[in-house]
Amino acid sequence: MHRHDLEDALNEIFEKENIKAQITGGGTGQERNGEIAYCDLEVNLEEFSDELIKQIINLLEKILAPNGSKITIFSEDKNTDPKVVHFGKHEGLGLYLSNDLEDKVYEECDVNVVYDEIQKLLEEEKLGRIESYWEGEETALYLYGKSFDEIHKIIEPFLNEYPLCEKCRIVKIA
Repeated sequence: MHRHDLEDALNEIFEKENIKAQITGGGTGQERNGEIAYCDLEVNLEEFSDELIKQIINLLEKILAPNGSKITIFSEDKNTDPKVVHFGKHEGLGLYLSNDLEDKVYEECDVNVVYDEIQKLLEEEKLGRIESYWEGEETALYLYGKSFDEIHKIIEPFLNEYPLCEKCRIVKIA
């Protein structure tokens, strides 16, 4: 669902910045457990140029392009291999809340408190933001910003004190 929001926002930005490109589709790959593994966007360019690709990459890196992002450029010539351009500056932290805590914790605590407090901490330190979440076998919050280590350091005291964060897992996702 968040990929669709990004598609709409990017089309608006392309228009505002006079970038001759349009999002024409995309896809989402999932892990076996239903968690999102990756997302992609299909972009149609009116005219191809290396300068336009650089402009799009710069734009994506300003708004959120995690490490490991890539652009695959397909030629109209079916005999030509696609060109892959790697980019991305932001690091990602996956915060996975345990579903194996005492019932009392779930009765007294709220995942919205976790979300709001972490978002506040990230904004105060200008380190990044929560970009998405997943509710499945666990509840996961996906944080992106300048530095995985700095994000972890700033949220760690809250994670150690809020009962719902007991037994949480931290994973570097980008």
